[in-house]
Amino acid sequence: MTKAPAKRTGLVLFLLAFSQFIISVDYNIVYVALPDIGESLGFSAQSLQWVVSAYAVSFGGLLLFGGRAVDRIGARRLFLTGLVFYAVSSLAGGLATGQSVLIAARLVQGVGGALLFPAVMALIATSFEGSLRTKAFAVWGAAGSLGLAAGALLGGVLTDLASWRWVFFINIPLALIVLIPAPATIRPDGRMNLSVGGFDLPAALLATVGVSSIVTGLVTGPEEGWTHTLPLGALILGAVLLAAFFVTEARTREPLMPLRLLKNRPLVVSVAVLLVFQTALAAGYYVFTTYVQPVLGYSAIEAGLAFLPLTLASMIGSGKLAPKFMERFGMRVTLSSGMIVNGVGIALTAIVMTTGGSFYALLPGSVIWGIGGGLVFVSVFASAGSGVSDEEQGVASAMASTAQQVGGAVGLAVLVAVANSTFTGTYADAAKSDIVSGLRLAGVIGAGLLILGGFLALALKKDAPQQGEELPAQLPAPACGPADSCAALQKQSASSQPACGTADKEPAASGISV
Repeated sequence: MTKAPAKRTGLVLFLLAFSQFIISVDYNIVYVALPDIGESLGFSAQSLQWVVSAYAVSFGGLLLFGGRAVDRIGARRLFLTGLVFYAVSSLAGGLATGQSVLIAARLVQGVGGALLFPAVMALIATSFEGSLRTKAFAVWGAAGSLGLAAGALLGGVLTDLASWRWVFFINIPLALIVLIPAPATIRPDGRMNLSVGGFDLPAALLATVGVSSIVTGLVTGPEEGWTHTLPLGALILGAVLLAAFFVTEARTREPLMPLRLLKNRPLVVSVAVLLVFQTALAAGYYVFTTYVQPVLGYSAIEAGLAFLPLTLASMIGSGKLAPKFMERFGMRVTLSSGMIVNGVGIALTAIVMTTGGSFYALLPGSVIWGIGGGLVFVSVFASAGSGVSDEEQGVASAMASTAQQVGGAVGLAVLVAVANSTFTGTYADAAKSDIVSGLRLAGVIGAGLLILGGFLALALKKDAPQQGEELPAQLPAPACGPADSCAALQKQSASSQPACGTADKEPAASGISV
């Protein structure tokens, strides 16, 4: 395999990892700003989740189409397009003066994510092999964890010192950091396949509307009531459309999601584990944010700082521990143990929540939570890509991330309803003891799901330790977030010694939100 020059390979890996950093920043930066957004635009305690869930609706609904578009149009083309969508929608979100405009901007951001995420995954999967790919995923995972840390901190700083609007505006310069050098750095795609059969447009429409309907039903159910027309109708419509999707896929010659992929055991197990993981993770972030702000009275910037131990621990888990665990014990053990450790950490974090609690009481559980999440973040996507050809890496990563987005919507819809079941009205009106009771209950339920998911991960086949040459290149210094966080990523990337070669079009030998 002919290798690209070390400096060029390092820059390519930096651009791909930094794109994951952007996705993670966008996810976490919004959580810290939610109270200010709700007050400014008049969201209720339950409807405020739409600021997060609108992104999940379009992201999750369009991922399969985005994954197949990556395979047919080209990963580089969709990579650049997704970043443009992020920049434009972030501008619209920052300028929003009403709920509908902000939610619409978040929907468009989800479209950008549905194009960008599978493009990044496909570019990594087709540029690395064996243990090299594992190390590349480790850098990618560390960048994602760094994004969560930077997102929480930036969200607090920008909201306190400027306005919640800057949690959207900040995405514009971040996107430009990648968009400016990417056209000349990332290798061009081959010829596009724009035939109707190549895209399977009927199935794309069924999958998009079906998944979006399911997510919409889950999001609106707790507020409207599960028997209300909107949530019940959306869930029924989604189920019918997804059934029709599978029937269509079984009959078409060029399926959007080849059903033979459902025979790929690592992919199917990874999708199931990701669904459970993100269900608990979305609820965990909501519980943590709600506890430190409405209950402990933290400002936005203090809440951002409270997230740092959790996300820095996840950087250690994904950037340092995950590659070593996967090479020594394999993906099966790494993924299973990561889920269980993650569950124990969330349980410890939730159990110690009291009305008179402190940041230091949360610290042990947060660190354990972060380390477990880091192990899961890398190993689950590495597992999903194993045994899948280069030409289908886009749709495979889209299947995994669809489960991730749907799981996030499930977690927000169901476990947020559990968290809010112990009081009525707003957080300002409710007794803190009632708020804490609901948060503890939601956190413990989420932790239990993670531990069950750890046993589910044992359904993966036992895999041999990976072998491969060391990666010679290093990432350039990332222009992102706080200085120490960037230094942490540079240090991690240097120790992992990442580099990549050109794709040889052979099946993946091994191989994301913590």
